[in-house]
Amino acid sequence: MFGVGSTLRRVARELRRDIDAAHARDPAARGVSSVEILAAWPGVQALLAHRVAHALDQHSVPLAPRILALLSRSFTNIEIHPGAAVGDGLFIDHGTGVVIGETAEVGDNVTMYQGVTLGGTGFATGKRHPTVQDNVTIGSGAKLLGPITIGHGAKIGANSVVIHDVPPNSTVVGVPGHPVRVEGVRPEGPDADWAHLPDPVADAVKILSARVAELERRLAERDGSSVPAAVVPLRPRRGPDPAGG
Repeated sequence: MFGVGSTLRRVARELRRDIDAAHARDPAARGVSSVEILAAWPGVQALLAHRVAHALDQHSVPLAPRILALLSRSFTNIEIHPGAAVGDGLFIDHGTGVVIGETAEVGDNVTMYQGVTLGGTGFATGKRHPTVQDNVTIGSGAKLLGPITIGHGAKIGANSVVIHDVPPNSTVVGVPGHPVRVEGVRPEGPDADWAHLPDPVADAVKILSARVAELERRLAERDGSSVPAAVVPLRPRRGPDPAGG
């Protein structure tokens, strides 16, 4: 009818790569069969439904793509618009609350965690959702809004709100998102140390606190009064590493 055989072969190939991505990037999938992943991993199920819906949408089949996307959202709690272009090897971990908009483009080997939104801004038509290039990792709760581009290999920290383009191989944190470095080294792979990502706002507050303490010390010395107490860190690092696995 419209290349059903070739479409089915393409969807099957994409499904195999999605299952391979779950095996490679989800520690809970180690030693689990492909059949079990297909039966019990909502991210893989949502991608399978989307790939079929997207194929139907590309061939201008009415109603069916939307109905399939609706059923998938009801079953997996992951919403992917049939028009979204999704590359090979996308892994959606946990998946609850993930939303991928109509004009979003997702490259190959991308990892998303629960609560991620690839959304639009305003009511403009045309390209209005993000473009995510290959090998990007997006932390839980992150919001990527508007027709921005997330560069190859970038990392988006949990709960960040990104409204500007992100350079390749960079890490973004904060609201709004700011590109930062982790100990001067660009992180590699999907397993970035989310617990110890830099916080530019907290760093700025620490610098201001230190300057205030120095000014108070100088005033106290000039007036002959007692030197004020030092600024105490709000979150002293104690106990085990929260990201120690």
